[in-house]
Amino acid sequence: MKLSSFILLAVALLTFNTEIFCQQPAIFLYPNGVPNSKKAPADYLETRELNNVRMVTDPSITPYFPASDKANGAAIVICPGGGYGFLAVESEGAEVARKFNEIGITAFVLKYRLPSDKIMADKSIGSLQDAQRAVQLVRERSREWGLNPAKIGIIGFSAGGHVASTAGTHFNKVLIANPNNTSIRPDFMMLIYPVITFGEFAHRGSQVKLLGQDASPAQIDLYSNEKQVTPQTPPTFLVHSENDKHVPIQNSLKFYEALLKEDVKAEMHLYQSGSHGYGLNNGSTPDKWFDRGVNFLIQNGFIPSLPKIK
Repeated sequence: MKLSSFILLAVALLTFNTEIFCQQPAIFLYPNGVPNSKKAPADYLETRELNNVRMVTDPSITPYFPASDKANGAAIVICPGGGYGFLAVESEGAEVARKFNEIGITAFVLKYRLPSDKIMADKSIGSLQDAQRAVQLVRERSREWGLNPAKIGIIGFSAGGHVASTAGTHFNKVLIANPNNTSIRPDFMMLIYPVITFGEFAHRGSQVKLLGQDASPAQIDLYSNEKQVTPQTPPTFLVHSENDKHVPIQNSLKFYEALLKEDVKAEMHLYQSGSHGYGLNNGSTPDKWFDRGVNFLIQNGFIPSLPKIK
């Protein structure tokens, strides 16, 4: 083997091993039994096709730890999107987790249950229960993982943004066992082309999957999260594209307006194009929303300023 080929192989193996080191085995959220669950039918089995996971029955978080010399004590729970029908666990999960690791944030990719009458007594609360449990679990194990329990955020993409924004606006109603009275409020939210409203500008597919065809006006209002913002809602970072044909930009606009009305710290970045579902990289622009998100986290004291690259 030529020396140059050997060096390339060594670099590749080193990169591969580093990635394995960062990603840890999944941690199931409910080792003693999943709440609000029914026995799954024989044909309701978790499946994975490339980027997407479907039919989750035993939700979990997969930890991604930054290098020890980069870790800053902040953590984030990542909620992949997929219209409440699947989870884009790579482009809106693992790839995002590794990016957070680069800036010293410990990340946890949440594999949450998708709304289904087949496996839940109340399908409208299952995904939220899993988000609440993820925040609770990370906060309760923060000392073990070297985390600051006051710097645990949540990020969600598309329908995962609805899960995340529900976690950030419905935390006063605890839907899981909480014997230690642990706070389930995320300390900050990052919502990327999120589903927010079930009103005029709703993504109807997400609404129907979560609430059914015959949802009452009260249910629709309850899960229209722009109507649930209070002064206690966590500081929020929003990203959306004007030409998003799946989740209209008004979802972010309405949430941002509600945050301003309640004097909640908020920052919103709008792109003229990019459509929907681009994960980390909006290919229509050289701008990186993630860099804007880093500035937001620094400005609000959740992470320290990053060292300048010489």
